[in-house]
Amino acid sequence: MKITFHGAAQNVTGSKHLIETGDGFRLLLDCGFHQGHRKEAGRLNRNLPMDAKSIGAVILSHAHLDHCGLLPLLVKKGFTGSIYATPATIDVAEAMLEDATHIQESDTEYLNRHLRKNQNPIEPLYNWDDCVQTMKQFKPAQYAHLGGSWTALSDSVRFKMYDAGHILGSAVIVVEITEKGQKRTLAFTGDLGRRNAPILRDPDPIAENVDILLSEATYGDRLHEPPAETEKIVRQIIERAIKHQSKIIVPAFALGRTQELIYLLHQLFHVKGFPKIPVYLDSPLATRVTGIFQKHRNVFDNQTWKDFDPEKDLPLMFEGLIYARTTEESKRLNEMQGPFMVISASGMMEAGRVLHHLKNSITNPNNTILITGYQAENTLGRRIQDGVSPVRIFNQTYDVKARVETAHALSAHADQAELLEYVGTAKGLSKLFLVHGEARAMETFTGLVSAKFPGISVASPGRGESVEL
Repeated sequence: MKITFHGAAQNVTGSKHLIETGDGFRLLLDCGFHQGHRKEAGRLNRNLPMDAKSIGAVILSHAHLDHCGLLPLLVKKGFTGSIYATPATIDVAEAMLEDATHIQESDTEYLNRHLRKNQNPIEPLYNWDDCVQTMKQFKPAQYAHLGGSWTALSDSVRFKMYDAGHILGSAVIVVEITEKGQKRTLAFTGDLGRRNAPILRDPDPIAENVDILLSEATYGDRLHEPPAETEKIVRQIIERAIKHQSKIIVPAFALGRTQELIYLLHQLFHVKGFPKIPVYLDSPLATRVTGIFQKHRNVFDNQTWKDFDPEKDLPLMFEGLIYARTTEESKRLNEMQGPFMVISASGMMEAGRVLHHLKNSITNPNNTILITGYQAENTLGRRIQDGVSPVRIFNQTYDVKARVETAHALSAHADQAELLEYVGTAKGLSKLFLVHGEARAMETFTGLVSAKFPGISVASPGRGESVEL
């Protein structure tokens, strides 16, 4: 068996891990976008590092674009096999990929209109037909706790899914491979969620013995704040907005973070005496995904239904939450007087309607930018979080005068302690490969694992590196 780490290797985007068995079966775990530095990301995204026609099957851990965004390109390049995912992930992936396709086509059309003489037209990574065909190749695989069992991919390979607790539909993938009569089990965390996070169940422990674990290490070097800190920050920011009649701009991932924020605000606004302001959800994709959450309430955790009556309450709806559904409604927010909050995509501030809100709000010291998720290197969000000023938005320069706050406790990724605990639950583990993390996080986490579990071999492969097992 050979594993090649084609993405999310010593960085946090472009998840792609290729498993090749002794009998020639090739299984791809995830096929995601590279994000960050635009020129490098564009080059990596256009050049698939494997022969698409040779892939037997794909298993998708979840529907964030850094895990699923290149599936239509894989199909375009000749992949004809099945793509396995949980039912919720399939629904979310359809929304995410359709949105990505629309952005690809719109951006390409814009760039081609502004080409210099003698420049060749640019083609999108993929088009609508590629996206439609990709969705036809999906097949559902249910969580183990909901009755899902082993799914055979070939005579030598089968898999099952456990709840990863990261976003709606996210799964830990367990693959059993039989070679020369010997069975070996490999598990891939995808992105691992947190214990006691809102809406979703805690990550499920793996029932089987695991020989090899591919684990994310996004926060392998830090601990998250307790949830009470986020509530404190949100209260202070809202009180400040009321005092100054100002705006709160919240860049948020359309999938996962937006719904978590809505849930949190719903809870807080129920508390007697908690200050209330209008909250605008200005993201067509986030609006669509929130509807998908309502459809898949069977995967919500028990605490959600203790907090909200399933017969009366919708956890992701409250009085004062307003959906900006049209471009005109979105533009109107830039002309309105505060206090109010705008939740808008994209979470790393690289695209989407949030850029218009930042452009119109970032130079006012009374406004607040609330960062609620991980900001990858070389993104606008990371520069703003790191205190860089001025910054460029739509090719114009803006001084960052708005207050910038970060709510670390809202992360959907397990922190250092939770990752270490999860590694400890993997029975029989001998080899640990760290993926989906930057160098510092991986180095720190490697030291912790080696000290606590000296019997486990730990490695952090680079992009394109292959390991024979």
